[in-house]
Amino acid sequence: MTEATTLRRADAAPGSGLALRRNVALAMLFVVGTINFVDRQLLAMLIEPIRADIALSDTQFGLLTGLAFALFYAGMGVPVAILADRWNRIRLIGIACILWSGFTAACGLVSNFWQLALMRFGVGAGEAGGTAPSVSVLADYYPPDRRPVAMALFTCNGPFGVFVGAAFGAWATAAIGWRNAFLVIGAIGILVGPLLIWLVHEPARGQMDESANDDPVPFARALGLFRERRSLMLVLPATAFAAFVSYGMLNWIPAYLMRVQAMPLAAMGTWFAPVAGITFAAGTLGGGWLVARLSQRSPRAYGRVPAIATAILIPSLIAALTVDGWPAARALMIVPLTACTFYIAPSLALVQNLTPPRARATATAILMLMFNIVGLGFGPLFVGFVSDMLKPGHGIESLRWGLLALIPFAVAACAVQIAMTRHLDRDFAA
Repeated sequence: MTEATTLRRADAAPGSGLALRRNVALAMLFVVGTINFVDRQLLAMLIEPIRADIALSDTQFGLLTGLAFALFYAGMGVPVAILADRWNRIRLIGIACILWSGFTAACGLVSNFWQLALMRFGVGAGEAGGTAPSVSVLADYYPPDRRPVAMALFTCNGPFGVFVGAAFGAWATAAIGWRNAFLVIGAIGILVGPLLIWLVHEPARGQMDESANDDPVPFARALGLFRERRSLMLVLPATAFAAFVSYGMLNWIPAYLMRVQAMPLAAMGTWFAPVAGITFAAGTLGGGWLVARLSQRSPRAYGRVPAIATAILIPSLIAALTVDGWPAARALMIVPLTACTFYIAPSLALVQNLTPPRARATATAILMLMFNIVGLGFGPLFVGFVSDMLKPGHGIESLRWGLLALIPFAVAACAVQIAMTRHLDRDFAA
């Protein structure tokens, strides 16, 4: 009997404390993931105060929140995930948290665009050690039928991070200034990293999967799984298009409400932060919960649920962007802000359930590569570019048109999600 098999059986045994370790792991990984998203949302919330000190165009801001961050985040994601499939994942996540938090703190010390871009490169490289290893850890704590809900609970760090980042950013601008805001959030992450390593137990790989093979999987073989299983191949563009829309919305709606709809900064903290947090959480949890329930009858739920949500997003986003006045715009934003995150938990759970334990971090990183390069990298940049191109003729209204330009990408996401459903029965049976 191998050591991995012994650990697997010991961890799964009644009274072994698995439930406690599972809950502690989920809670701490949620906290680390929240810090990850606070770091991202903070820049979006502080862009107007930063522009008062540092001259930034909309395209440059799109680069800072999108491509500049995503290139290093996605570029480092695959090698870090390969390491995670072979080394202690908890230590890796803790070290990464310390690293990206240090660069976040350094964002408060910059004086020009290039210095800020360099610090965002560092944040992106560090955060590459967060999501993929965390998802792999949770897959070894939860059985396949519970993974969609576990992934939904974990990925609620996104909406919660958006809420904390928006609320803290609005408060910090008035109370301590944007520079000190970065220093405070960075210091918190530097403290949480070692705490994670101390509190969380590294689970045995494959302990929740019957007949799981614990042998390391080469990168070429992990990549080959996406070619062999059509649903895995299609989840890549489906997630990329959906992320393009969701990150374009997430990074630009605060600026849109303040600039175009004249929403006061104080109201952003009071009203937008709770709305964003609640809607993103509802979408993330709703997607995971619905897929967990409906997939018991048919695995096609992994494609149908996100497709229906995206179909709802399209007209609701158009409606929210064509009204005037921030109270009406904020109210109408509730539906698209909820719908835009339905795809996250199903995508992550699908990859975990269709790949072997020693390939899960790598497979997740491949998914995140598309997610971040296309979605995070180009979504915010595209909106900013369109806004700058139209600004001479439309003034501040150009940002409204920049966000409306996301609609064709939402249509593409919906089409690919529908196409994916045709292959899910066969891939799950295999």
